[in-house]
Amino acid sequence: MTESTVVKYKRVMLKISGEALMGDQGFGLHPPTVERIAREVKTVSDLGVEICMVIGGGNIFRGLQGSAQGMERTTADYMGMLATVMNALAMQSALEGVGLHCRVISAITMNEVAEPYIRRRAVRHLEKKRICIFAAGTGNPYFTTDTAATLRANEMSCEAIFKGTKVDGVYDKDPAKHEDAVRYEHVSYDDCLAQHLKVMDASAIALARDNSLPIIVFSLDEPGGFKGILAGQGTYTIVHD
Repeated sequence: MTESTVVKYKRVMLKISGEALMGDQGFGLHPPTVERIAREVKTVSDLGVEICMVIGGGNIFRGLQGSAQGMERTTADYMGMLATVMNALAMQSALEGVGLHCRVISAITMNEVAEPYIRRRAVRHLEKKRICIFAAGTGNPYFTTDTAATLRANEMSCEAIFKGTKVDGVYDKDPAKHEDAVRYEHVSYDDCLAQHLKVMDASAIALARDNSLPIIVFSLDEPGGFKGILAGQGTYTIVHD
């Protein structure tokens, strides 16, 4: 692919889990992995694509896990939101390290480290080809970063959500445990909900369905995968009507 590659989408949301930043570690951030993802993002940005990002916080703290261990749910969820801010700052540093301009935009006000979420300002950043990392989820407990990614993607008029995972699409069962697992090339929103396919949580899928926003599930571990899909190549599953 050359820099003149025709891309299908002009503005996209990249959603990745906090665990994707761990590398082979069991916890926290693995700087070489963060840098590798930043380089993948740069290859897409270099094509002229406007990129939003939402990163989970599960590598540092997971609200549901804290709640299950006896912590009050709202407090646990706010701690999870703060974890996403830490990941966003790490990714911002890595993106700037490869020469991209980037803004961390937080749903919780913390002016010393991130901008507050103002929709029109965020859109302007995208128009100037800056990467926008939306942190702290929706700013509300009981909502996941999947839902936050879908919400922000709609608000920013993104044309698709790219869900980067450890597998190259959506399967009818866990491919790590079942050799006969079958990968879907296309699957509907309603089938995802009815079959409990682990794409995103139900509220995120419903929000995407209601706004006809396609979800593209691909492997973040495959070099060049993100850029390849934008040019109509690679292996992935697309969730749509």
